[in-house]
Amino acid sequence: MKEVILSADGDSVVYSVPDAVANNLESYCNTFCNQWMQTSPAAEKYKIGGVYCYNEADFIDYLNTYLFPEQKSVFVKSLGWTDLGRRLPAAYSNHPYFNF
Repeated sequence: MKEVILSADGDSVVYSVPDAVANNLESYCNTFCNQWMQTSPAAEKYKIGGVYCYNEADFIDYLNTYLFPEQKSVFVKSLGWTDLGRRLPAAYSNHPYFNF
């Protein structure tokens, strides 16, 4: 498991995720947003008025439910507002980051 930082135009949140996700974070996030959201019947719960509304916690739920149920991703800590990753604490500056 490796740590990544996720946000949805708000606080930056550190999660521990499977290595495969951390090593290819952008790919996994884009698949969630652009493929799974558009094709999975399970994504209908995120559709509000014809628009999909989701955040980083929904991505973690997707990982835990559909991709890595035996290797659960977990919340580590909130870093607060980091200006969309531009002002990360030094200890987190090399972590993979994705903003939804």
